[in-house]
Amino acid sequence: MKTIILSACVALSTVCAMSSIADTVSADASAAGTYVKDSAITTKVKAKLAAKHLSTLTRIKVDTDADGVVWLSGRAPTKDASDLAAMIAKNTEGVNSVHNDIVVEP
Repeated sequence: MKTIILSACVALSTVCAMSSIADTVSADASAAGTYVKDSAITTKVKAKLAAKHLSTLTRIKVDTDADGVVWLSGRAPTKDASDLAAMIAKNTEGVNSVHNDIVVEP
């Protein structure tokens, strides 16, 4: 009788442990999917900035958070260049909003 109870306890603890591991793997996979999505948006924005062939736009840093919010930073020679970068980012698929922290050089 003790052997059956002990076997049942071991089996139950194994099932609980496997369930816990499955939840962890699922959470990690979700985080990885978010990271891929974020980096894909960042890459799209950078590619569009580079396609404009303006050397000033290549000095702009692009970062994207998990909610599709793009953060622009760096330096631009004019307000127009800064605004152009923000417009390009806003018109990129997957972008929900843009925070333009680009500093206009005097």
